[in-house]
Amino acid sequence: MSIPKYYDSALAYDKYYTAWEEAGCFTADPKAEGEPYSIVIPPPNVTGSLHMGHALNNTLQDVLIRYKRMDGFNTVWVPGTDHAGIATQWIVEKQLRAEGKDRREMGREAFLKRVWEWKAESGGTIIHQLRRLGVSCDWSRERFTMDEGLSTAVREVFIRYYEDGIIYRAQRLINWDPFAQTALSNLEVENEEDFQTEIWSFAYPLSEPTLCEDGVLREEIVVATTRPETMLGDTAVAVHPEDPRYRALIGKTVRHPFVDREITIVADAELVDPEFGTGAVKITPAHDFNDFAVGKRHDLEMINILNVDGTLNEEGGPFAGLDRFDARKAVKEKLAELGLERGSKEHVMALPRSQRSGVPVEPMLSTQWFVRMEGLAAPAIDAIETGRTKFVPKTWENTYYAWMRNIQDWCISRQLWWGHRIPAWYDAEGNVYVGRDEAEVRTCHQLADDVALTQDEDVLDTWFSSALWAFSTFGWPEDTESLKKYYPTSVLITGFDIIFFWVARMMFSGLYFQDEVPFKDIYIHALVRDEHGQKMSKTKGNVVDPLTEIDKIGVDAFRFTLVALAAQGRDILWNDKRAEGYVKFQNKVWQAFKFISMHLEGYDANAPKELGVYDKWILARLHTAVASIRQAMEEYRFNDVASELYAFVWHEFCDWYLELSKGTLYNSTNQIAQQGAKHTLLTVFNAVVRIMHPIMPFLSEELWERMPNTTGFVMTASYPKPEDFVSNPDSLEQVKFLQEVIVEVRRIRAEMELGNKIELTLRSVEAAKLHGQEQGLKDLCSVTNLVVGGKEGVSSTFVVDGVTFFIPLEGVVDIDAEVTRLNKKLEQVEKSIGRLEGRLSNKKYVENAPAKIVQETRDALTAEKDTHTKLLKARGELEG
Repeated sequence: MSIPKYYDSALAYDKYYTAWEEAGCFTADPKAEGEPYSIVIPPPNVTGSLHMGHALNNTLQDVLIRYKRMDGFNTVWVPGTDHAGIATQWIVEKQLRAEGKDRREMGREAFLKRVWEWKAESGGTIIHQLRRLGVSCDWSRERFTMDEGLSTAVREVFIRYYEDGIIYRAQRLINWDPFAQTALSNLEVENEEDFQTEIWSFAYPLSEPTLCEDGVLREEIVVATTRPETMLGDTAVAVHPEDPRYRALIGKTVRHPFVDREITIVADAELVDPEFGTGAVKITPAHDFNDFAVGKRHDLEMINILNVDGTLNEEGGPFAGLDRFDARKAVKEKLAELGLERGSKEHVMALPRSQRSGVPVEPMLSTQWFVRMEGLAAPAIDAIETGRTKFVPKTWENTYYAWMRNIQDWCISRQLWWGHRIPAWYDAEGNVYVGRDEAEVRTCHQLADDVALTQDEDVLDTWFSSALWAFSTFGWPEDTESLKKYYPTSVLITGFDIIFFWVARMMFSGLYFQDEVPFKDIYIHALVRDEHGQKMSKTKGNVVDPLTEIDKIGVDAFRFTLVALAAQGRDILWNDKRAEGYVKFQNKVWQAFKFISMHLEGYDANAPKELGVYDKWILARLHTAVASIRQAMEEYRFNDVASELYAFVWHEFCDWYLELSKGTLYNSTNQIAQQGAKHTLLTVFNAVVRIMHPIMPFLSEELWERMPNTTGFVMTASYPKPEDFVSNPDSLEQVKFLQEVIVEVRRIRAEMELGNKIELTLRSVEAAKLHGQEQGLKDLCSVTNLVVGGKEGVSSTFVVDGVTFFIPLEGVVDIDAEVTRLNKKLEQVEKSIGRLEGRLSNKKYVENAPAKIVQETRDALTAEKDTHTKLLKARGELEG
């Protein structure tokens, strides 16, 4: 079979991906043999397209699933997508606005039909892009969070929670988007950091002047706020109970200047810092989360001043009907007019904005559905504490604990149309009935047909359905074969940003409904940033498109780069040079295969063979490499998997073994030794191809198909085990000694610019250590003759493992000319060192130059000093 000059990644992808699918290589069978190993994909939003975070996440999952599949496990990797409630609705509404349409005018049924049409046309984009990445998901199991089966699971969970008293309906403070007119989860709120605003102070007149402990007769109390319009909903002013300025005022009232209401002064040590500001804080329980807690502690009235669109309602008094920001201006002007303004100052804050609409979010009192979290959180915390589920890296446990130990009840209702509609119905009196459908509600509650029922208009938070992903995707609530075989799943690979919102919710959901953790390990990967460590964003123009990279360097090299950079606990800095380096690695493997193929002609696996020291050495090194790679894979040290593979293939196999084996391969007089070398070449490369497969699936499959004595796909071949290859300490010691000698000879030749042919002299009979390796010395460092006890004379000396070696220089180099040349080089290097030291001694340079440039200068100085040391040594040897 002719071998192309270069490997074509795109051609290999087209050739093998469909072939794997058609052969059923991705398809799991719960009845098949093998220990189960299961992964459920973190479902990307149907609104999304493949970005570098997706590429990293899914590459790592694919590496694990391919590795375990080859290792004999009964593997399944369940793919799917999330309906992404607010994000998807937002996209379709934007399209409608461009057409001059409004969903409310269309009606719910027509709008949802439009969303489903959009989902059918565009919602599968990211799934097609994941295929480009080469992932080996079981596509026959693809799920969608609003497919029929998962919708059944969602209703079942809601009903069981409700019947168990865990789901309830209440009036609480929530995040509100006045533009989209829906409650938001914390994940759907983004803080605009360093937002420039002002903190504005005004006075509340006391109902009666009061002499305070500090001797001041107070007629007013001054408070400050960044949102003056919320004072229309104030129901208290809080002070510290030990503050002598205000202790006499506790229990007294102030007069509201715009509405007929007196406001009580309360003592609250938990909220108020007497050293901050005026030491008095206005309390708006219906529009601030901290104030809401104060309101609960003091049983305060909670007054909502906003309509759902962000305008002020009738509680706004003279400002009713104004938009919240217009009301802010009007309130300030009116307070100033009344003489109650007490100044303002610039203020920097984090402004919460809706992730989708971009408008500032309002904390607002609203009647919503909630999940009671206290009883659910405790078992989920215990599961991590007792090690039933482990975080990798372990430090992420702290993030999990921080949220779970301070968890608040979860608002699960959203004022949207796209999503799982809440299975609750109301009669004319407002009574609530929960059931799987209206017929069940009427039957269970014995409601007559003439009792009108209206289903709740709201839908559930997207995270409610995705919290069930680890078991709903296997057919729950039915007790399916897949559920029994594959739950709990083996590992979840995800980003740290959704530990709160998804990981924790899957934990308590799995424990509650399956009485078992949803996954044994949670691997948290870092962010993919640009080469300067900056977060990728369109505004910065530093986004790396994974599909563009795949087109440029090929899917195998792209995947290898991601894996090689995926060190635990460290952000990934995408680097084009590193990526290009792994393209070279890919080419190195291909060229190695071409070399091997040249020498396999006439190879007979059954012919007599004898393994030489180099054959035994590379097989022993393979034994060690396989053990290291396996251990790194099991411990999720993905970068170590890549670096071990790279080092073994490039440095040990290609740079050393292929070169050392040439003497045997080209020596036709020893057929048995030749057969041994050919056997070793094929054995090692066969293992290398299998080791490579989880990371570089298409390159490995292309090589596997072209290799002799292989059958089927490499993806279904067995993953190498250390015991497949014999460890041989003697050969390891012998070749290590030879390598160190060769490295030293090469160093001296380079430093002294010696010719291609040199002689090597040993002082004594210690030459036994190199017995049988003369050919290796000749092939790898052009030693023409190995002399024991020869004349030393002027020579370059080095010592390896106690053995002293000499490279005679008389007649090889012009000693005087060489000393002159070295002196000139020393002079140049010393000048360079001086320049670099001068640059680094300049404080302004070190402080102001980019850190990368400063480090490059330091590295250059270290290299020049190293060169200087070597040149001095070389000159000393020549001068005797």
